[in-house]
Amino acid sequence: MKIVEVAIKLPVTIWMFVLAVMLFGMVSLSRLAINLLPELSYPTLTIRTDYDGAAPAEVEQLVSKPIEEAIGTVKSVRQVNSVSKAGQSDVVLEFEWGSDMDMASLNVREKLDILQLPLDVKKPVLLRFNPSLDPIMRFALKPATEGADLKSIRNYAEEEVKRKLEAINGVASVKLGGGLEQEIHVAIDQHKLAHHQLDVSFIINRLRDENVNLAGGRVKDKSQDYLVRTINQFKDLNDIRELIVKHDGNRIIRLSDVATVSDSHKERDSITQVNGSEAIEVAIYKEGDANVVQVSDSVNFRLNKITESLPNGLTLEPVYDQAQFIESAVNEVKVAAVVGGLLAMLVLYLFLRNSWTTFIISLSIPVSVIATFNFMYGNDISLNIMSLGGIALAIGLLVDSAIVVLENIARHKELGNTPKKAAAIGTKEVATAITASTLTTMAVFFPLAFVQGIAGQLFSDQALAVTFALLASLIVALTLIPMLASREKKQGTVESDSFIQPSEKTKPTGKIKLTFWYLTWPVRKLFLVAFYFVPLLLSIVFKTLSRALVKVSQFIFVPLAGGFNKIYDVFVNFYHKALNATLTKPITTVLIISLMSVGSIPLVKKLGAELLPPMAQGEFFVDVLMPTGTKLEETERRLAKTAKHAATHDGVLRTYSVIGTGSLMNASPGQSGDNWGRVNVVLKPGTSQDVESSVMDFIRQEVQDLPGANSTIERPKLLTFKAPIQVVLSGYDLGQLQTESDKLVALFEAENSLTDINPSLKKGHPEIKLDFNHGRLAQIGLNAAQVADLVAAQVGGKVATKLSVGDRKVDILVRTEESARNSVKDLRQLIINPSSLQPISLESVADVSLTTGPSEINRLQQQRVALIDINVATGDLAAAVEKVDSIIASANLPLAITSEVKGQNEDMKVSFDSLTIALALAVFMVYIVMASQFESLLHPFLILFTVPLAGAGSIYGLYLTGSNISVVVFIGFIMLAGIVVNNAIVLIDRINQLREQGVEKLEAIKISAQNRLRPIIMTTLTTTLGLLPLALGLGDGAELRAPMAMTVIFGLIYSTVLTLVFIPSLYLLFDNKAFEIEEQTSTDLNDAETAK
Repeated sequence: MKIVEVAIKLPVTIWMFVLAVMLFGMVSLSRLAINLLPELSYPTLTIRTDYDGAAPAEVEQLVSKPIEEAIGTVKSVRQVNSVSKAGQSDVVLEFEWGSDMDMASLNVREKLDILQLPLDVKKPVLLRFNPSLDPIMRFALKPATEGADLKSIRNYAEEEVKRKLEAINGVASVKLGGGLEQEIHVAIDQHKLAHHQLDVSFIINRLRDENVNLAGGRVKDKSQDYLVRTINQFKDLNDIRELIVKHDGNRIIRLSDVATVSDSHKERDSITQVNGSEAIEVAIYKEGDANVVQVSDSVNFRLNKITESLPNGLTLEPVYDQAQFIESAVNEVKVAAVVGGLLAMLVLYLFLRNSWTTFIISLSIPVSVIATFNFMYGNDISLNIMSLGGIALAIGLLVDSAIVVLENIARHKELGNTPKKAAAIGTKEVATAITASTLTTMAVFFPLAFVQGIAGQLFSDQALAVTFALLASLIVALTLIPMLASREKKQGTVESDSFIQPSEKTKPTGKIKLTFWYLTWPVRKLFLVAFYFVPLLLSIVFKTLSRALVKVSQFIFVPLAGGFNKIYDVFVNFYHKALNATLTKPITTVLIISLMSVGSIPLVKKLGAELLPPMAQGEFFVDVLMPTGTKLEETERRLAKTAKHAATHDGVLRTYSVIGTGSLMNASPGQSGDNWGRVNVVLKPGTSQDVESSVMDFIRQEVQDLPGANSTIERPKLLTFKAPIQVVLSGYDLGQLQTESDKLVALFEAENSLTDINPSLKKGHPEIKLDFNHGRLAQIGLNAAQVADLVAAQVGGKVATKLSVGDRKVDILVRTEESARNSVKDLRQLIINPSSLQPISLESVADVSLTTGPSEINRLQQQRVALIDINVATGDLAAAVEKVDSIIASANLPLAITSEVKGQNEDMKVSFDSLTIALALAVFMVYIVMASQFESLLHPFLILFTVPLAGAGSIYGLYLTGSNISVVVFIGFIMLAGIVVNNAIVLIDRINQLREQGVEKLEAIKISAQNRLRPIIMTTLTTTLGLLPLALGLGDGAELRAPMAMTVIFGLIYSTVLTLVFIPSLYLLFDNKAFEIEEQTSTDLNDAETAK
């Protein structure tokens, strides 16, 4: 190849090119974003609509059903499900993976714009679920003492903390939760209101009309223009109290005569607690393309200044910082990559016993990795645990091509060729083989573009990172490696230590020149010291330390290398004898190895299956759903008890609780309401998974005793908010669905392998039902709509206007005073015609009764359903699904009820099916590359037999280590298909070269096996040891890396050992290709003589 000759002839050019690539690579590295996971476009949209005061049945009929019908025709919608509960509707749209979610959002908004909903329904809000929408940081603003004024603390958080944090570059939003939010209450005395013949709607309109700030136009005087402003805003509570609501003859009726105006707070919808004490939550959300680590650093820097200016008695405590986990996970990958690279270098030195040769091969690792950063920056790939994991996986592969090239160059040097000639000939001989082997490894990642589900989104960055690194390593192997190998000095040459002596100019004779010479003498001496003696001293120190290090390393590694090579020589002798024995009985060899590999098939059924391995992040959460209708204060009391119980465990660092909605921005329908709460349990640093499991069991025993409550314990979900298993019962009759759901829940709870059983149909929501007597309403000149609106205003209240406090706007809420609306009796006594002379109560025109409605109504594909969420206690997901299916089959459900098992199990099936297709396509791509190289259909087919061998080795390894099959393992299988064929390619390519030169087939096999044994063992060991730190599963995020590394290691070792005898036997049996004999070179004659 001409590129090799150019590289050898122009070493300076190659060095300049390498330095330029590394320089730009370092610049690209500094600009790469650092994230936990790749940018995911999760194909889900949620339409959330609030309908204050409405029961689930009304929400379903008036909101959920119309929205479902309107958006059912949106393109690429896979499934529509809705949750209708008291006061809120959530319609969730699931799209096909790969859908353009920005365009989908526009299409959904277009449908919603033309949708007609009841006037008192708030405008629907469109939410997108994406893991990056979770807050990246949480802080707690806590008072030092109990019973502090939470309203003033909340105001301080809004005016001081929130505004300063939102000004930081990269911060998208700061949400506050907990505390008391200021609100002006106008509590109407309905009897006084009726006495003055006024109603609530009139009071609301008066407040709105009197609180104005309008532009009045422009007045043009002869000399000047004036702007006219109509300013009549309330300045304080006294202005509101003094508002004139009626002029009754000589008497003026003010608002304070019929209502009490107070500075109060909004009804609480959330409570935040840290370690059992109430606090204000400060949740920080990043912009979509912002760097999490940089945003975290900026926020912490600003918080240090904010903390210094906090009032006495307030503290700002960190609760959660995603950047810590990201930095830890990224650093673990970096350490694994460095350790893997060092282990690979150690293997090279043990084989080669030459520091210069080891340095040349090892140089391909940093050059290839740094060059990869250029490609990553150009393709907008961030530094995350998947892309860095891909680079770490590639560390062992990067030296493979360099090993084959340099080993072949060394063989030619041993035959007496000069370094330059040996570099040229040796590289050209294997150039085609290493190009093909690199392309086969790269080709297996191309089918990942066709993978659907989470796998396709999650592993695309990793596939591209490995592909870029391998491409860079191929270029390095064909240019930098032969260039450096051609510059090696011959043995016995002594390096000169002479330094260039500085030349001292002669002393000038002229007076002016002599004067100038004396004046510049200090400067010249300073330059001499700075630019000669200092570099000279540093060079001497560096050389001394280097030589000392070399002496010490030789003292350690030379005996180690000697011992290693003695063991290797024994292995070589054993291999030659084994090869000769197997080549005499090739059919027996092929059958025995095939039976060994087929023996792994029964083990597949014994392996568990899961979508993704659970990733420990040093924390987990406990979701508690109290019985429907439970007050917020009761939910707070119960969760505070759970948090205090959790804090007593030695492995717990702190607890953090959110009761109600809080500052959550995600779209999970179940995470809201006064009866819902979450306790986040943060574990101490370095806590093992066993300790984490014990903490979970410790808390689970406490929360299981809650009467009527449902609890789930889970780790933070990074990719999906679906339950591991979700049983869907479909039907129309809610009563029948409730009965069958309760029956299945009892059966599931009796199964020990299942836990956290959470049905959607629970005890109904208590309701007060109003049945109007339309005849009586007609007699007094009213209708049901007017009375219903009046009841809503008096009980629920309405925001009339806002009071300006500084630059904040505070709601002014008008409703009946609390003592007249807090019981069924009070509701019956509500006056429905206050403007009439004779007041009439609500019970006179309506039947007021207590009833129970459904807690929530779930719909799937426009059909009512009951959902049962199930977590897996022991075993794997696939086994748990089989158990659930058997329980449902034994339950004998009525014909009107149909069942289906969904959840993460559904995602797992989609991912596994598409990955199976991708694996088949990967093998086909490998075959295409090899067939193009060998110009043969048989040789690639023989090489492909190494793929099932590798698969068998991986299955044996997974079985021995107790690992489950997951998406991560499947990706490992795909990678393996491109890696294991490399050794067979190099071997068969050498056999064909010898046969073209006239060597007999059996002899060519033996010579090639001898020539290629060392590079095959070297590449296998470097790849294996390079992956070993990842396979050990140490550090944060290791759960996603370790199964893949183990799959590749076990498959590669098993395949390599058997390939050394399996492929030669297959070649001997099936290859009958006739070769055109070329003239034998002296090199090949020497090879043949050496083999004999």
